Amino acid sequence: MSNSFGYLDIILLAMIAGFIVLRLRHILGRKTGHEEKIYSNFNENKFEKFKEEINKRQNKQTTDFDPKQKKEFLKGAEIAYETIVTSFSKGDKSSLRTLSTKSMSDNFNSAIEERNSKKIKSELTFVGIKSSTIEKFEKTAVALFFTVKFVSEIISVKKDKENNIIEGDPNKIKTVIDHWKFTKKITSSSPNWYLAEIKNS
Repeated sequence: MSNSFGYLDIILLAMIAGFIVLRLRHILGRKTGHEEKIYSNFNENKFEKFKEEINKRQNKQTTDFDPKQKKEFLKGAEIAYETIVTSFSKGDKSSLRTLSTKSMSDNFNSAIEERNSKKIKSELTFVGIKSSTIEKFEKTAVALFFTVKFVSEIISVKKDKENNIIEGDPNKIKTVIDHWKFTKKITSSSPNWYLAEIKNS
């Protein structure tokens, strides 16, 4: 009797197992040979190389200005340079705010306020720009940056409250070399660039 019960148990388990296999095949389906192939050779290193290539192409698209685009960019940068230099001398905070980033605008405002508190008058004659060249390109996750070298000529004089000259010479043209960094957001559709940093040399 015990042996017959053992055989019945085995047969019953085999039937249950068969039923489960049939159900799974019905639910999951069978392999037909038309399934999409999965390629295991696209490893992490190849994916990193792929990303690097995409980044190179994006940078190339951004930095490879044709001569006309480069000329137009530098022309706009020169106009911004002259406007900012003369506006700072006049204490025109509004113009400075429209042409520079907030942090740079705040720096201009602080310098103008300090100059006014000491009752110092700044007089500047912008003679012209001798040259302008793009020196460096930088890119972050959110913004683009171009550093431009300007060589300009100005006549600059500072006077005290009694109108006495305390700095500069009204009869002398001074050559100034500046390195200005302009920026714009990657997502911006505006063609405008803004002054983000100044480095004198």
